[in-house]
Amino acid sequence: MASKVKTIGVLTSGGDAPGMNAAIRAVVRKAIDNGLSVKGIKRGYQGLLNEEIIDLERHSVSDLSQRGGTMLGTARCMEFKTEEGQKKAADICRKHKIDGIIVIGGDGSYRGALALSHHGINTIGIPGTIDLDIACTDYTIGFDTACNTAMEAIDKVRDTSSSHERCSIVEVMGRHAGYIALWCGLATGADDILIPEKYDFNEQNIIDNIVRNRKRGHTHHIIVNAEGIGHSTSMAKRIEAATGVETRATILGYMQRGGSPTCKDRFYAAIMGCYAADIIAEGKTNRAVAYRNGEFTDFDFEEALSMEKSISEYQFRMSQIL
Repeated sequence: MASKVKTIGVLTSGGDAPGMNAAIRAVVRKAIDNGLSVKGIKRGYQGLLNEEIIDLERHSVSDLSQRGGTMLGTARCMEFKTEEGQKKAADICRKHKIDGIIVIGGDGSYRGALALSHHGINTIGIPGTIDLDIACTDYTIGFDTACNTAMEAIDKVRDTSSSHERCSIVEVMGRHAGYIALWCGLATGADDILIPEKYDFNEQNIIDNIVRNRKRGHTHHIIVNAEGIGHSTSMAKRIEAATGVETRATILGYMQRGGSPTCKDRFYAAIMGCYAADIIAEGKTNRAVAYRNGEFTDFDFEEALSMEKSISEYQFRMSQIL
């Protein structure tokens, strides 16, 4: 039976995502409403090991929901991946009388939270990643904003691509998951969408598609390429050499992580933050907050991490047809 929780910590880990600040705000205010004290842990697990721990009050998180990034900062931490580092982190929690920690981040952050739970610290995870690649949840904080940022950029690239009658390759984020590329590609009417889950690395198919479209009178061609495939610049050179069509690559990069979060990301972050604060106040541990089948819920970390997620076959086929 978990001991009564009196003080919790909150940290953000891994890549930043728009909406993390809204989640922090919700965690702090709902936890205080539940009678808990809240401490902010700066710079993720690295900050925990460095004891970069601050007190948070309601006023500490005022005017925060609209801000991108994370007020607590984030960092990668190799030391925390070791058993010794994890034990040290748990000891630091006890030293500061932190009974539980809410971790906002992606898959790797969840594994860190699971490790802390094995050392006796109540842990709850909130899915914060632009990649939408946490299998237990249908939605991750930051995905909507990242998609809108990328979509707007692709629309702008299309304007100049059309003016110059070019082929444009726009590379979006998604090292192992193609959700941003799929959503943005379909939303912008891209001619080709390349995602790690489905791409066969046959560039001849792309070349043939460009040539076919030119014969039909299309004056430009948009390719949305996921980061996991990458090599957009060299791909552009090969396509131009093969087709004779001027081809340019645009890599959107980290701009997709920044910016003011959309209403959807703020709302989901707020509800997930409140949900996490509620279940940790109940003494629950080792739980991953999720949005699944239209409801906010939670899963055991080990169950959540064992799940697999794949691109919808129907959605991918429709993107090709459209």
